[in-house]
Amino acid sequence: MTATADVPEYSLDRTDLLAPPTQFTELQQEPPSRVRIADGSTPWLLTRHADVRAVLSDPRVSADDTKPGYPRLIPLPPGLLSFVRMDGEDHRRLRQALVPEFTLRRLEALRPKVEQLVEALLDDLSRREKPADLIDAFALPLPSAVISRLLGVPDEDHGFFQAHSRTITAMDESPEAAQAAFGALTGYLHELVGRRTVEPGDDVLSRVAESHVKTGKLTHEELTGMAFLLLLAGHETTAHSLGLGTLLLLSHPEQWEALKADPTLARQAAEEVLRYVPVVHTNISRLAMEDIEIGGVTIATGEGIILALPAANWDEEVFPAAQKFDIQRDSQSNVGFGYGVHQCLGQSLARIELAVAFEGLVRRFPTLQLAAPASELRFRIEHATYGLHELPVTW
Repeated sequence: MTATADVPEYSLDRTDLLAPPTQFTELQQEPPSRVRIADGSTPWLLTRHADVRAVLSDPRVSADDTKPGYPRLIPLPPGLLSFVRMDGEDHRRLRQALVPEFTLRRLEALRPKVEQLVEALLDDLSRREKPADLIDAFALPLPSAVISRLLGVPDEDHGFFQAHSRTITAMDESPEAAQAAFGALTGYLHELVGRRTVEPGDDVLSRVAESHVKTGKLTHEELTGMAFLLLLAGHETTAHSLGLGTLLLLSHPEQWEALKADPTLARQAAEEVLRYVPVVHTNISRLAMEDIEIGGVTIATGEGIILALPAANWDEEVFPAAQKFDIQRDSQSNVGFGYGVHQCLGQSLARIELAVAFEGLVRRFPTLQLAAPASELRFRIEHATYGLHELPVTW
């Protein structure tokens, strides 16, 4: 085994804030190698697309962050993220309760509502004083409104869960602050699940409570945990993909012009954004439950694994000229939403929101441009969800 002193520290530092962390690009075509994380352990870092997908589809690795040796990269309590951090039958039971709510057919039926929300937010943006912050005016409110409607969260409570979500995903927050935010948000959702169980509406929580909680297939606490996961993942990731995607389009005028000329490219633009700068920049962790061979390296039972999604999405073997942002390329094999049995359940919804948003922006604001140099923008390096704090634009 390599001596701990010889193992480089795991780093998310970037020389280019729209490119993968520098350590990942330096190891881009290398076999798995060890890195040292904050707790002193030395999990394996995987950067190649084939290696990442192989691990994510291997039943011999665990997603359970309560297991000893699991490489925890963000300061969230173990067991927090519902079925995302479960294996086997527990994972299947909870995930399957939500699958009917996230079929492509059901989500496509939501497209008109997403389009209405986009138009309303763009109407509001057009009335704002210039320059305007696109994150505050558009990128954050859109997915917040969509996931709130899905879950039956009242409009007036959006600010509450946005504020607590920011605290929970901030890697530089104290454990006490993160725990307090988690307690406030789960307390709110526990009460909301109870309300939807007694007084159901036309929303996901009401339907799952009726079909699974009342029948004993799920507990109240399990549905609360699932609601927490959906609320957190359902707006944070999409919001910051939308912000980063708009920055990418405006920073590459030829791509903005291509989208203006052919708005049907909005779906491909969304996919390329997800490939080029995945917002889950802290990556995905796993734990080997048996000896496995990946990329010519044997990873032993009980050893941790870090899957570098940004690196896998820039693998030249899969995406030629990967460093080029090109909305006309085929980016569908990107791993921005993960892969395998834990692949993001809400990925189709996120794709719909991003495509509708990009099409709306280029149609309603064809002269949209940055109101500050990209080099002066503040990136959410300190958060588990990568993105921008603000995106000042004018038109």
